[in-house]
Amino acid sequence: MKIVVATRNRHKVREIAVLLGEAGLDLDAVTIDEIAPAAALVEDEDTFEGNALAKARQAAAACGLPAIADDSGIEVDALDGAPGVYSARWAGEPCDDARNNAKMLRELADVPAQERTARYRCAAAFVDGAMEIFRSGACEGVLLSSPRGSGGFGYDPLFLVPSLGRTMAEIDLTEKNRLSHRAAAFRALAGALRERLKK
Repeated sequence: MKIVVATRNRHKVREIAVLLGEAGLDLDAVTIDEIAPAAALVEDEDTFEGNALAKARQAAAACGLPAIADDSGIEVDALDGAPGVYSARWAGEPCDDARNNAKMLRELADVPAQERTARYRCAAAFVDGAMEIFRSGACEGVLLSSPRGSGGFGYDPLFLVPSLGRTMAEIDLTEKNRLSHRAAAFRALAGALRERLKK
């Protein structure tokens, strides 16, 4: 089955392709830029689930193909769950990881280490006509006071996984795909999709 991935984030495409392959789904994934580069992907919902479904619906309509999408971000307890769905553009347009991380460090400057708890959350959606499936996943962590590591993207250099003693930017893609919020969401989505396709 050919599907379109409703994202323009190359990092996400790479992670999603690996996760779908590991799930044993025989899917030929293409990016929306390969099929409909002019198509807009509007994210104006106030939940990760709403944004994932909206993007998948838009991509399916624009490309005439089944579509898969996700929306993800970071929720910081000391900031009452912010930035949440605004994670990618928290420091303003255009999206910029360095500026977002700098803002995070400023916002948490006076917050003690034990109160810097946070989680990455992800909602993943599949849309094919009337068939709509979505699943979610989360990964708990603690935000550091300075970045560590050169891998990953987004808030990964600040996001420490306590069980590993390393940040998301200090682990390789294989390990990240074992424990990340996106991995959990797409594994659950792949399982649900596999069951649906059997029927």
